[in-house]
Parts: sequence; structure tokens; C-alpha cells
Amino acid sequence: MAILEVKNIGKKFGSLQVLRDINFSLEKGETIAIIGSSGSGKTTLLRCLNFLERPDKGRIIINDDVIFDALDSSTQMESEVRKKRLHFGLVFQNFNLFPQYTVLKNITLASELLAKEQANFKQEKKAILKGIQDRGKILLSQVGLSDKINNYPHTISGGQQQRVAIARALALEPDILCFDEPTSALDPELTGEVLKVIKNLAERNTTMIIVTHEMDFARDVADRIIFMDDGVIIEQGSPQEVFGNPKEERTKQFLSRYKKE
Repeated sequence: MAILEVKNIGKKFGSLQVLRDINFSLEKGETIAIIGSSGSGKTTLLRCLNFLERPDKGRIIINDDVIFDALDSSTQMESEVRKKRLHFGLVFQNFNLFPQYTVLKNITLASELLAKEQANFKQEKKAILKGIQDRGKILLSQVGLSDKINNYPHTISGGQQQRVAIARALALEPDILCFDEPTSALDPELTGEVLKVIKNLAERNTTMIIVTHEMDFARDVADRIIFMDDGVIIEQGSPQEVFGNPKEERTKQFLSRYKKE
């Protein structure tokens, strides 16, 4: 059964139509890689899923629950947006870590803020905060940064910062982890360490949507490839189908340019 269903999503910025009738589903434990040229709508799609942008049309369904319907204002109440975002974790291109906080604090901050809203927080404060701290340390270990626990972001490399950002996104245990070109801001020598962490997550059956320009990585890690162009899903299928025998001419042209590069 699909954990995520995206139906007829559309998004405009002024007169510019950025997304046009986007439809796809995602199974629990599946990794989808979204590829395509810059400006094809990939990042806007992720931002719509995370409610950083509001779609103009369509529906978003999580575990058979309609969390957004452009025709139903009750699904668009601001008071509910934060709860809906918790279904998704998002790793940005440019890390977006808080410079004034340590690596561990960056990972635990959101969990601590949410914990304060729990009815039993005052009574169980010490135990709750310890649990959050312990969870943060486990996540740091998983991304290979246990030794950077008290560092500040400016004292670690870009690749290490992105690994912290991945741990932060995992901290709230989202249903779906999203990556927006996670290596685009990194020097080539740092790209591998981040891709290795993402590959490890895929091997643990973490449910993921990855927007990437790393074609070899997409071929290696994804269960399914979505190719977008001009705000439309042109083709989707297994890596073998899309990379090995694309059906659509625009897919063929894009992959031909990639091979030449």
C-alpha cells in the first residue's frame, strides 16, 4: 500500500506554471529519485510536499489520510500546517544549520521544542530531554560524526554539515525523508561521504524522495526514477527502464546530454 499519493498537483508563481498535474505514489521503504534539468520543477515539488509552498490544485494523501486538498479549505488551516510537515523531513541544498548552536543542539532543537508542548513535560522534563539527547547521539553515530558532537557548524566541513542536516531531518522520525540536491553545494571530494550516508539509509529501507543531478547515484540507489521536464512528469519507472531503455524522446535527450558531460 502506498504511504504517499500525489494527485494532480499544480503550482503557479504569477503567470508561470511551474508544476502541471503531477501524479505519483510512494511505497513504504521505497526510494524515488527525481531527475531533470534545472527549472523543471523538482525543488518546487518537494517544497509543496513539505508545505513550504502551497499547491494551487491537487491532493496529497499520507497513509490514506488526505492532508491537503486544494478544493477543501479545512485541509489548509495554518494551525495544521506544522503537524502536516512532520510527515516529511527535508534536507536542503545549503545545510541551513543554526550557526549559534552545536552540532548536537542543531539535531535536538526541534524535538525539544515539540516536547515542551507535551502535557507531561514539566513532570517528566529530565527524562524527556535525556531521551532526546540520547537519540541525537545515536543519529550522529549513524552519520559518522560522534566526534563532532560539541563542534559548531563553522568548524566542520561542508560534507560534515550536510551529514548533520541529515541527522536533524531524521530526528523527528518522519514518514518520508526528502533530499533537495543534497550534494550540489559540496566540493566533489566531499560528495561521496554524503552519498554514502544516503545509500546506507536506502539499505535500511528508509522511505525517501531524492532530487539529484547525480545520475550514477540515482541509478545505484533508487527503486524508481521520475524524470521531470517543464513541470511535468515525462517518464517514471525502474532505473533499468529509465536509464537503459527510456520511452520518451525528452528523456533520451536529457540522458544523452548527461552522458556527454
